[in-house]
Amino acid sequence: MASEIDAWAPDLAALGLHPDDLPDGLIVADECGQVTCFNAAAARITATSAAEALGRPLDRVLPLEDLEGRRWWVLTDPYGGLATRGGQPERNLLLPGGREVLVAARYVRQRPTGPVQRVVVTLRGTEARRRNERSHAELIATVAHELRSPLTSVKGFTATLLAKWERFTDDQKRLMLETVDADANRVTRLIAELLDISRIDSGRLEVRRQPVDIAAAVRRHVRAHTTAGHRPDLFLIKVVEPLPDLWADPDKVDQVLGNLLENAVRHGEGTVTIEVTPTIVTVTPQPAGAPVESVGQPRTAVTVSDEGAGIPEESMGRVFTRFWRGSKRGGTGLGLYIVKGIVEAHGGSITVGRSSAGGAEFRFTLPVGAPAYLA
Repeated sequence: MASEIDAWAPDLAALGLHPDDLPDGLIVADECGQVTCFNAAAARITATSAAEALGRPLDRVLPLEDLEGRRWWVLTDPYGGLATRGGQPERNLLLPGGREVLVAARYVRQRPTGPVQRVVVTLRGTEARRRNERSHAELIATVAHELRSPLTSVKGFTATLLAKWERFTDDQKRLMLETVDADANRVTRLIAELLDISRIDSGRLEVRRQPVDIAAAVRRHVRAHTTAGHRPDLFLIKVVEPLPDLWADPDKVDQVLGNLLENAVRHGEGTVTIEVTPTIVTVTPQPAGAPVESVGQPRTAVTVSDEGAGIPEESMGRVFTRFWRGSKRGGTGLGLYIVKGIVEAHGGSITVGRSSAGGAEFRFTLPVGAPAYLA
C-alpha cells in the first residue's frame, strides 16, 4: 500500500494535476502528525484556510467527533494504535458546529507493520447523500400515497360484493367490477413506472430495436383518445413525408407518445398538435489533433404541443426530474422522467419549450437507420 501511495503524488505532477484539482477534500499529515497538504476542497468544507492548517497538528486542524460526541482521533489513534491497521473506512463525522461530513483515512507505512509515515484523509460533504435520501423518501411517500387510494377502493368493493352479492343488480355489480379493474390497472401502471425508474437509474433499460412506423403509432394513440371520448378535432396530426426508416423499441416509443399526449390532454388546452418530421442533428466531433468538423446525423423528430398556459420559464429546468407536476390534476410526477430516460436510451434527446400558440411544446428526436449489427 505504501508504494501505491508514494507513487501517487509524483503521478499527479506528471499529469499536470494539483491537490486543488481534486473534487474531494484532501488532508495529508506527516509522521509527526503535522499537516503537510490541505487542498482547496478541504478548506471549503472545513471553513479553514490552507495557511491556517499547514504545519499544525492534524487533530487540531480537523477536530472531528463521532455522532455520539466522542473525539475521533482519540478513538482511532492512527500513530499509536495497532500496527496492522491500514486506515479507517468512510463514515459520518461532525465538524465543530455540528456540520456533518464523510471522512475516510489511509495510514501509509514503509512496511506492513512499521510506523505510520503519513496519514491521508479525504473529506466529502453530505449534501449529495442527503439529496439522494430525500429523493428515496419522496419516492416511498409518493408510492404509498398512490397505492393507498386504488387499493382501498379495490378492497372496499370486493369486500362489499363478497358480503352482499345478492343485494346488487347486475348493473351495480358491473359498475363496481369496472372500478376495481380500473384501480388494478392504476396499480399495475405505477409498478411498471417504478421498474422503469429502477432500470433507468441503474443503466439497465433494455432497448429492443425493430422497424417502427412512427406516424402510424401517433395515429393509433390519437385514435385511442378519440375512442375514449375526446373530440376528434382536439388533435391535429402533421407528418412530413418521406420519413427515414426508424429502428426503435416499439413498446417504449408507445410509452413516450402515450405519456406526452396524455400530458397535453390533461394539462393543456385547445388543439393538441403532433408533428412528425425528418431532421438533421448537427454533431461537432472534436478528436484530439483533428480539425472541427460538422456532421449531419439524420433523425426523426416528434413534436407534441398544445395551446394552454404553457410551463413557466422557472419550471422548465425541472420538467424532466422526478415528481415534477405541472398542475394539481393528478399523476405521480414520474412520467416525464421516464420519457427522458427512454429517449436517451435510444441515443436521442428531448427538449421542452413554448409553442407558437403559447402552450407547452415537447420535442424528441430519435436516430434513424438499422442497428450496427444489421448493417
